[in-house]
Amino acid sequence: MFQKQKELQGHSGAIYTCVFDGEFLYTGSADKFITRWNLKSGTQDKFAIKFESPVYTMELFKHLLFVGLANGALHVFDLKKRIELKHFSQHKEALFSISSNPNKNQLYVGDALGNLSVWDIETLDLLVYLPLDSGKIRDIQCSIDGSNFALTCQDGTIRIFDTEFFNEISTISGHKDGATAVLFDPTSSEHLISGGKDAMLRKWNWKTNTLLLEIPAHNFAIYRLIHVGSYFVSASRDKTLKLWTIDLDFIKRLDSKEGGHHHSVNDVAHLNDSLFASVGDDKRIILWEKS
Repeated sequence: MFQKQKELQGHSGAIYTCVFDGEFLYTGSADKFITRWNLKSGTQDKFAIKFESPVYTMELFKHLLFVGLANGALHVFDLKKRIELKHFSQHKEALFSISSNPNKNQLYVGDALGNLSVWDIETLDLLVYLPLDSGKIRDIQCSIDGSNFALTCQDGTIRIFDTEFFNEISTISGHKDGATAVLFDPTSSEHLISGGKDAMLRKWNWKTNTLLLEIPAHNFAIYRLIHVGSYFVSASRDKTLKLWTIDLDFIKRLDSKEGGHHHSVNDVAHLNDSLFASVGDDKRIILWEKS
């Protein structure tokens, strides 16, 4: 089962986001820096970018790094050329979620007021801007085949859109106090799992808006859900990570007793099917490995 492999430290503020490019882990923090980590050596390398505002969210697409800031700015970097390609100010409020769709070459960006923008990754052109009036868009995830994407919103809804015309095709009233995390089920094109401020995990048939299963999973808000091999991991404000089967069977709790986080766990990155990284308000990066 998963256990702590390594711990990395270097940021001077809470770490909100992390992404992995197959070799390096990138972390974004309240200290306004993105830093890059060599996971083999466990050290920070010379790559670092400082911004004018805290880094809330990131996404990697091939050699492009997309960065969303607390002031609403969207920055695009070419990691191969080590240059900034674009700097967008389409959004005026904090960006909390960025997700890419490799099947459609699309990028989805959500902000604190419930505005959604969709971009063409190849041209970096804005395709559509939708003011959803949903409150904070905390998470955006694509379906496995890229034909749909789902948003989790502060008003409690989980909203599913098609990627052809960007129509909202399904709306689930998922979590009364706010929906915060979502994950499409890789074993079924009709199912997804959501987490909320209510600390609940719920499994849905999103095509029929049917609740299939629900469990009280954490003590506070669930901030991230990711696949790791045949499992999925939930990260929470309650300082813990938990491992589950896709049918919501509990497997293991990773907390401070296991060498885990002392404060809110904000994000998790899949490294491979036996390894993932977590980051949190305690300024720590922890690698977890399947033993």
